Amino acid sequence: MSADRAAGHQRFLSALAAWPRRRWLAAAAAAAGACLLIAVPTDLIDTPLFSREVPPTWWSFPVLAVTAVLAGLVTATYVSRIPSPAERKTRLGAAGTIMAFFAVGCPVCNKLVLLALGTSGAMQYFEPLQPLLAALSIGLLGWALYKRTTSEDRCAVPAKPSHPAVPVPPGGSPVQDPPVNTTDRFPTAGP
Repeated sequence: MSADRAAGHQRFLSALAAWPRRRWLAAAAAAAGACLLIAVPTDLIDTPLFSREVPPTWWSFPVLAVTAVLAGLVTATYVSRIPSPAERKTRLGAAGTIMAFFAVGCPVCNKLVLLALGTSGAMQYFEPLQPLLAALSIGLLGWALYKRTTSEDRCAVPAKPSHPAVPVPPGGSPVQDPPVNTTDRFPTAGP
């Protein structure tokens, strides 16, 4: 392992170790929510609301567990943290969670896939892609977690001033409002 990579892993682990208790609680709550949000509609958790035509694969439950934990951790990075302006506004965590939904779902129960490919196409083309979607989902969530936790120690840029800057016309002095006559009952501009 290279020195840069080892330093990145150390920065990641030390950032996680510095998390306050409320962040860990938020991670646990978000992980439980992500688990339910994915498992109920895909019928990994059996409910009377949804059903599956094709039984879940052996890897659906481990993918669900890893996805839920990573989604919870990514969500917790937003708790009590001021985002750095240097951060790119990416949505890797959301993309990873959505991909996991398609990865563990029933291939012929997904209306979008059925409309696009039909029942036989879903089984022939989409079902073999589901493990790849699962791997991409976990990869995106892991990368989002790594980038968010290792960027927390960046310096924040000071906030914008509360008043706008006074415009300066070319070759002149700043434009200012004329003085207001305050001796009248209805103040007017001018001398």
